[in-house]
Amino acid sequence: MMTPILSTEAFAALGAPNLVYVRPVSAAEILANVPSAQIQGFELSPDQTLYAVHRADGERLAVLTDRDSAVAAALAHELAPVSVH
Repeated sequence: MMTPILSTEAFAALGAPNLVYVRPVSAAEILANVPSAQIQGFELSPDQTLYAVHRADGERLAVLTDRDSAVAAALAHELAPVSVH
């Protein structure tokens, strides 16, 4: 049996277009990949754990300081969050 190859768009739309995933991410990763203007005014320690909300295609939608806030933000935007460890 061959595994189907899906485009990013097809994968994102597969079954649950409102599905997002929440995963822990180190503040160091955010500090390294986000322009400093976007994080100005936030006190982040590189070893701090943050929680990112991603679409099924991997696009990061938001980063919050705790998992509960990340889940609440997703739900407030009528998205269906799942956890990724």
